Amino acid sequence: MGWLRAHDPGLAATRKAGRTALVMPALFALCSQVFHSPAMASFAAFGSFSMLLLVEFTGRMVQRLRAHLGLGVAWVVLICLGTLAAKLTWLAVLATVAVGFMVLFAGVVSSVLAGSATALLLAFVLPVTSPVPLSQLPDRLAGAGLAAAAAMLAISLLWPRPAADPLSAPAARVCRAAAEQLRTEADRLDRGPGAPDAKHCHAAAGRVATAAADLRRTFDATPYRPTGLSSTSRALVRLVDELTWLTGILADKASYTDDVPACDPAARAVRRAAAELLDRAADLLGDLHGDGGRLQAACAELRADMDGMERSSTTRLPVDRPVNGAGPSDGVGPSVGASGDVANGPSADGAATAVYGFLATLDLSFRAQELGFAVLQIASNVDLASAAERRSWPERLLGREPGALTEPLAAARERAAAHLQPHSVWLHNSLRGAVGLGIAVTLADLTSAQHSFWVLLGTLSVLRSNALNTGQNAARAVLGTVIGSVIGAGLLQLIGHHGTVLWFLLPVAVLIAGIAPAAISFTAGQAAFTVTLVVLFNIGQNPDWHIVLLRLQDIALGCGVSVLVALFFWPRGADAAVDRALADAYTDSARYLVGAVEYAVGCCTAGPMPAAAAPLQEGRDAAASARRLDDAFRSYLAERGSKPLPLASMTTLVTGVVGLRLAADAVVSLWREPGDARTEVERTDARLEILGTATRVTDWYRDLATGLDHATAVPAPVLPDPASAARLVESVRHDLTGADGQGTATAVRIIWTGDHVDAARRLQPTLARAAAARPGARLSR
Repeated sequence: MGWLRAHDPGLAATRKAGRTALVMPALFALCSQVFHSPAMASFAAFGSFSMLLLVEFTGRMVQRLRAHLGLGVAWVVLICLGTLAAKLTWLAVLATVAVGFMVLFAGVVSSVLAGSATALLLAFVLPVTSPVPLSQLPDRLAGAGLAAAAAMLAISLLWPRPAADPLSAPAARVCRAAAEQLRTEADRLDRGPGAPDAKHCHAAAGRVATAAADLRRTFDATPYRPTGLSSTSRALVRLVDELTWLTGILADKASYTDDVPACDPAARAVRRAAAELLDRAADLLGDLHGDGGRLQAACAELRADMDGMERSSTTRLPVDRPVNGAGPSDGVGPSVGASGDVANGPSADGAATAVYGFLATLDLSFRAQELGFAVLQIASNVDLASAAERRSWPERLLGREPGALTEPLAAARERAAAHLQPHSVWLHNSLRGAVGLGIAVTLADLTSAQHSFWVLLGTLSVLRSNALNTGQNAARAVLGTVIGSVIGAGLLQLIGHHGTVLWFLLPVAVLIAGIAPAAISFTAGQAAFTVTLVVLFNIGQNPDWHIVLLRLQDIALGCGVSVLVALFFWPRGADAAVDRALADAYTDSARYLVGAVEYAVGCCTAGPMPAAAAPLQEGRDAAASARRLDDAFRSYLAERGSKPLPLASMTTLVTGVVGLRLAADAVVSLWREPGDARTEVERTDARLEILGTATRVTDWYRDLATGLDHATAVPAPVLPDPASAARLVESVRHDLTGADGQGTATAVRIIWTGDHVDAARRLQPTLARAAAARPGARLSR
């Protein structure tokens, strides 16, 4: 059992295989031995096989039952269409291409349809490759109906799948631990009686680190298969990296000492509001079907406190408690504090001491703002997951996004229309699969294959997302078929005329066929599946090992068709598509960040020039790229077969786009109401320093995009530049304090803008490691 758990995390494949091993042989026996209907037996066996082993719907039990009921209705419709089209070869080919394309392309609309594609195709392949008189149609429908009814009973009674996502509970624990640390920090910064000491703060930080490590371990061990990629699951997958991002921010200043720095009261209020929001997020993660009203109210409160902190920071100069005459230790501050040139030079006078005291306290406010943005993003994702979970079944089926203003059908049409474009990989894959099935039907008829269904089954079993993987899987499929055929022939030779033994072998073969692909390998799964079919088609007749050679010939023909069509139509699949989408998203988000910084420095330009325009178009382009990335990511996750990059690394790259866009959003928000930002003095040095830093940081992201899209070397992260940070502070130093001892909005916003740019820089090492994990990738030196 330990080996099985290690190779099948969560025993997901074992659960499905166990159900199928019980239900499929029982239905086959009932229909063949009691009702004496071979047609009913075949459709009941393959129907239960597809509905129990090829799909696994998510959500509450009632939602799963509705989804299985819908799948059963779809089987009835497709069986009717396939039976009618099978009469004429040309009609069968055209119908196969049309139905194959519609079924495969429909997956772009929703994860429910994407996860059901193979099961739906099987419902059409079975009848269209087996022409029979219409008088047998009722038996076929009866078999499919029995399979659907048995599947609904099995998923509700036989080892039901847990309703809660395995990530929800550990994510909630991280939220609560982070909330506790934020409250502890706020109480410590109050410096009142009974305030927590450094030991308590370290303990709280340790609990956050432990909870985050537990979440990452759970995430790495959680299987995400095509049928489990609901909107809720995708939101929770992204939530893992967002929480990791939050814990990184919290750990960035966790070196607590007994010397408690002065802090703006508004910054303490932001920490407490963020803690309250994290608690509300944890509550909703515990019950995703609960009311999100309290979470949304807490979001509004945090935003209000962040606005208040910004106003407070730009009108107050807290020089009452300088921090040892040195600079702070985060953002721009740490770079300055590490710069001996500035600390030993200009900072020696009293004004500079006041400046660094101001920066130390300003740093605490910036960190509160950075934490606030991160917590708001986490809360938004939790709210999205909850809203997705509360959707009705028709909305799930049509892929309506939570909170969308359009009707479900309109949303489905928009999503489908967005992929009816020449560059759409989903369109290419759908066309390739449909034409591949059509060619297989044609070849099966032209070559007079004894059982053309096996040709189609071979095509379906290895049709993958790109030519390279298809070629590998085709070879492995043929190898698995050969091994399975040899084993099957040996079993038939041993059994001889004792055909009853096959009934005992059938459930064992089904069980192994269900577990082997996940726990052992694709080849082992194909071999076990071949043995299962050999056993199934020899039950009730004299076992004949010669039939195995015919099956091998037909399946090999189907594998060859899939390789040919994949090479001809589209040599790259969802893996390449998500790389391209990542490249576009990072390029557009980097352009947005540069535009935000240019907007920021333009707001403090002297003279009669009009105020700089906000980078609205760049923001829209970045948001559109992020949506395309989400579609490509879902296509990548829905793709069957092995992935070249671990899910954790790919999710890190996808979530990094969010962090880069948030940095740009934060800068734009900071300068949207410039107040007294436009000054009479041209701050050329400040502009040059901050634009230079932003250019270096965003150039790295553009190089990363090039590396992802063209499989070139991953650039080394940009290192901190203490001298540049020091020059930035010096360039605005005379503007930090006025005659009345107060700071100006311009100074605060310039420093915070630099901090947001540095936050984008601090993302780079994590992203570089994730990108370097790609096969053949390397990190530039």
